Amino acid sequence: MVAGICAGAVVAALLASGGTGAGTPDGYSMRTDARFAPVGAFVPSAAVTYDTKLVPAAAWIEVGQRTTASGATTVRLRVEGMVPGHAYAVHVHQKPCGADPAAAGGHFQHKPSTDPADVTADNEVWLDFTADEHGAGGASARHDWNFRQGEASSVVIHDMPGSRVRAACFTVPFGWAP
Repeated sequence: MVAGICAGAVVAALLASGGTGAGTPDGYSMRTDARFAPVGAFVPSAAVTYDTKLVPAAAWIEVGQRTTASGATTVRLRVEGMVPGHAYAVHVHQKPCGADPAAAGGHFQHKPSTDPADVTADNEVWLDFTADEHGAGGASARHDWNFRQGEASSVVIHDMPGSRVRAACFTVPFGWAP
């Protein structure tokens, strides 16, 4: 029984860390995925759900990034196991996830600002989606700019577009082109 628990923990840890990232002279690319787990779960995950009614435990998330040498960046999101028909807002945030939903900090902004007029899809990475009848969804965003080193570390799933409620968070190894 102990061996089965240990084997399960190893598999869960591998699933939670599924990231690969590579910086090359041509830019940077990575893809990572995980299963959501509640805060304090026996097997922790890089994907944390704060509200299991909106983002059920074991729902799946994948985030990919491709940044060209010129700095153009595309971020892609795919999810499964979400609430069918629910509209979610998803943004890249500054810091890694934590037990406290606020740990991820604010939205990453290309041009940092405190002016509410700068909270736009052009200045931030917005990946809003509506889950289909099976609970799957996806989105992508492309910008002509690059992430700054160490300033983009997670994606936060908000209850719905325009909401500040943080339903879940996924720590992501975003990178940048030199």
